[in-house]
Amino acid sequence: MSLRHGVYLAPFGELADPRVLAEIAAEAEAAGFHGIFVWDHIVRPEEPDLAVGDTWIGLAAIAAATTRLRFGPRVTPLSRRRPQDVARETVALDLLSDGRLDLGVGLGSDSTGEFSRLGEVGAPRERAQRLDEALTVITELWSGEVVHHDGPHNRVDGLRFLPRPVQRPRIPIWVAAQSLHQGPLRRAARYDGLCPEATPDELVQMLSIIAEHRGDLDGFDVVVAAPTDKDRDAYERAGTTWWLAQLPMICTRAEAIARVRRGPS
Repeated sequence: MSLRHGVYLAPFGELADPRVLAEIAAEAEAAGFHGIFVWDHIVRPEEPDLAVGDTWIGLAAIAAATTRLRFGPRVTPLSRRRPQDVARETVALDLLSDGRLDLGVGLGSDSTGEFSRLGEVGAPRERAQRLDEALTVITELWSGEVVHHDGPHNRVDGLRFLPRPVQRPRIPIWVAAQSLHQGPLRRAARYDGLCPEATPDELVQMLSIIAEHRGDLDGFDVVVAAPTDKDRDAYERAGTTWWLAQLPMICTRAEAIARVRRGPS
């Protein structure tokens, strides 16, 4: 499979406006990109005057403004989300886009207090447990079958969620991992892709571990974001399938549009 190219941006500052995200996405599609992916944050405590947009409303705007681009959050921390809400929202986005959504998930980080200062769970171990259970609930609800789930954090008592997603067997799920720790890599192996923060050599090791758990890497996406193309060839040799042009965290509308108009390099 040839390398696909996308745009990776934060909905901060001028880009907090979903109308601006829709405009950038339409420009990216016209320029030949294959996808656009968005950070998912509620607040940036270290930057109290920074405007922060709602990722999910922004994704709806992106879906409505494009016809071909794949899109999604990279990544959403499921420990702070109700899985039944995420199941409904993701199906709606998949329907709105005729099956172009990819769901990136991860632990998120409380390094700036974004979780603890809002009363959310801060401990990484508990956030990981909540992430795993939420993924189980979401994928079961996507099935369209009657779901019975009684876990430590979530309950579904004989309910059926319709409609189902457009995509089969499900909306692709990409899992974030930042190290060679087995937990995140086993989680990624159960789903459809990896969002790594790793060097090319580390990525080779990560994918070797994932392949051991999966049996192979057929159809498995590896989604790398970087501010420059300096190491793109090395990442592609390591197994990357998506290369995302990472825009600066604080980026103006004009800067973002200028970058996407240059197209994949």
